[in-house]
Amino acid sequence: MAEALKTVISQSTECLVCLFTFTDPKFLSCSHTFCKTCLGNLLECHGNCQIRCPVCRAVTQVPNEDVGKLQVNLALKSLIEDMEGHPQICTNCKSNDKPHAAVYCQDCGKYLCTSCLNKHSQWEDFIDHEVIAMSEISSGKVSVRRYRKCRKHPKEDEDYFCSTCRRFTCFRCGVMEHKDEGHQVVEGAAYEDKHVKIIGDLKSKVDKQQSCFQKYIDFIDEQTKSVDNAKKQCTSDINKAYDDVVRQLSEKRESLLREVKETTEGVKKELESMKTTAQKHTNRLATMAEMVINKTKIPLDMDTLASQDTLCEELREVCDQEDPDYEQPKKSGIKGKSVKFKRNVGDDELGLGKIVNVVKRKIALPTKSSMNVMVSTPDGRMAVGCSTGGISIFSSDGQLQQTVLKDVKIDGVGFLSDGRCVVMDISHNITLYTPEYKKLNVMFKTLSEEEDWIANLTIDGDDLIYVSYWGACKIKVFQASGGQAVREIPCNGYEPEQITSYHGSLITSSDDTIRLIDKQDVVQHELNKPGSLLYAAVSQWDTILIAKVEHDEGLVSIDEYTNELRHIRNLVNDYKIEKSGIYRYYLQQYRSGEIAFCTSDRLYIFRLK
Repeated sequence: MAEALKTVISQSTECLVCLFTFTDPKFLSCSHTFCKTCLGNLLECHGNCQIRCPVCRAVTQVPNEDVGKLQVNLALKSLIEDMEGHPQICTNCKSNDKPHAAVYCQDCGKYLCTSCLNKHSQWEDFIDHEVIAMSEISSGKVSVRRYRKCRKHPKEDEDYFCSTCRRFTCFRCGVMEHKDEGHQVVEGAAYEDKHVKIIGDLKSKVDKQQSCFQKYIDFIDEQTKSVDNAKKQCTSDINKAYDDVVRQLSEKRESLLREVKETTEGVKKELESMKTTAQKHTNRLATMAEMVINKTKIPLDMDTLASQDTLCEELREVCDQEDPDYEQPKKSGIKGKSVKFKRNVGDDELGLGKIVNVVKRKIALPTKSSMNVMVSTPDGRMAVGCSTGGISIFSSDGQLQQTVLKDVKIDGVGFLSDGRCVVMDISHNITLYTPEYKKLNVMFKTLSEEEDWIANLTIDGDDLIYVSYWGACKIKVFQASGGQAVREIPCNGYEPEQITSYHGSLITSSDDTIRLIDKQDVVQHELNKPGSLLYAAVSQWDTILIAKVEHDEGLVSIDEYTNELRHIRNLVNDYKIEKSGIYRYYLQQYRSGEIAFCTSDRLYIFRLK
């Protein structure tokens, strides 16, 4: 009876989750007890602040999701501590004074002292039994296989299992208490095999699910690593970009400071030179006055009188000179005072601002709404061709100096290297003229106005004549000797409204787009400003000038670009022009540096310094 009681107590001190002796036993609200660690695992499995009892499935709320705050089963904890304080005794000895157990036989279900173990080992049937040292049991390395003894029949093992009642039973109880219809009693070993198989299947599913989620976790890690790499790369790109911008801003600042210094220092030298000249004149007056005016005594001899008369005459000539000319220092002062720094707003993200030093002239063209072309002349002036007839030639200060070919309705103009003038009329006929504008007998086979109503021409350094056709989307190339085109350049996907020769390439303007193309129509670089009209010219520094026209607002801005169409600086910003009903504009630069911008009615000249 004592052995059965000890077995019951031993089974009562086992946690129904981990099947080991309780450690820090805690009550649930349903009064079932489990290890604190097991309750923590159950809470983690549910993923919320409550635990469902594995035995009765009642729900227990866990304060602050901390199982340590659940009530401790003090009685059970004390019982376990008492059991741990009393070593396990041999359950095989018959004497009352039983010695301490040395091992436990898993097959016999008995604790054995050293003497019983020796006897046990001598029996042939017991040789293969699994024997465990008590030190391994106390350390928790192995668990003891419990043998179920019936509480009503302590000598009977619970070798059967009732699937209906969900409990083990001995043979006698199975016959007496589980004989009613509906009870399914099977051998305990069969149930255990089935249970082990179910657990094995569950383990396989768990392993599969764990593998699946581990792949998912690995994938998340890969994505996290990719995000980290993207962050690292983006951070590096940002730092590099801003370092480049800081460097460029520093260079831009030095350029602006140098520009304002050169301008103002030049003006100061001009003013200083004027001041020096004026001071010399003042000193000369003072010296001569000292020699003449302060000599109040009338000379008596002839030589002295002659000397004074001469000095008086010279002084009179000096005094009779014109008063100082204020216009020249005024012009220099205006030039120097016009140097201002204007802060950019949104246009140029690299430059915080620019030096504003633009002097403007506005000249009305001889005929209204008729400008068709503007080009630099070989002698550095500006020729404006008009559809009503004639080429008007302007100096860099805006003076109309000459009008030639008044009877020719001009659509395009260019100059060959020997000074001869190439003229295309509004019917698209091309004619050559001498430098004195006398007609030469050279004919060109071009498209007529009926075949294409918008054309433009330019001449390169080899004296090849390029004629662009807007509607046909192509450029024909002619030799200066005339005749048919020697080749043709297709303009795929765009209309070449204006063309300009540029160091073996061509610059084409098509509404809001500037393209730098080679002579096989391969686009090398492109600049686009949606909503604006763009017009290009080659500067005296071999950079590219681009005018951006806001036609509806009547505004023009002019910027300088590299040969790769990268922005260098702003030259003219949102200058108000008189609006014209005709969408026709041209941009050129004088050899002396002034920038010419022409509308259908007016010529604007911008002197930057």
